[in-house]
Amino acid sequence: QVQLVESGGGSVQAGGSLTLSCTTSALDLSDFAMAWFRQAPGKERERVSCINWNGGSTYYADSVKGRFTISRDGAKNTLYLQMNSLKPEDTAMYYCAAVWYRDVSACAYEYDYWGQGTQVTVSS
Repeated sequence: QVQLVESGGGSVQAGGSLTLSCTTSALDLSDFAMAWFRQAPGKERERVSCINWNGGSTYYADSVKGRFTISRDGAKNTLYLQMNSLKPEDTAMYYCAAVWYRDVSACAYEYDYWGQGTQVTVSS
């Protein structure tokens, strides 16, 4: 079973920064649309950010717009999420996801491959 692997989570104080990474050795991600989701305890999963297969289109949830930046590095087969000005409400498990989808749209309707998540905790 193909698994994406996230890393980079941790505990930071409000206003701090973290960079999440997501990669896999099982897929060439260059033709895949990818996304970051998050889920806090007791809350529904939230789509945070998406990027299309060639990096030409991106999407951000209103809650993170202006603070988070999604990017991808084809040479490293890796997806990133740079998170700045972190707030306590950003505390959640963060998951990356991927689907084979070559389109101008940043986000896909559904994703086939998921990681196990990396925890981000922001204290006030």
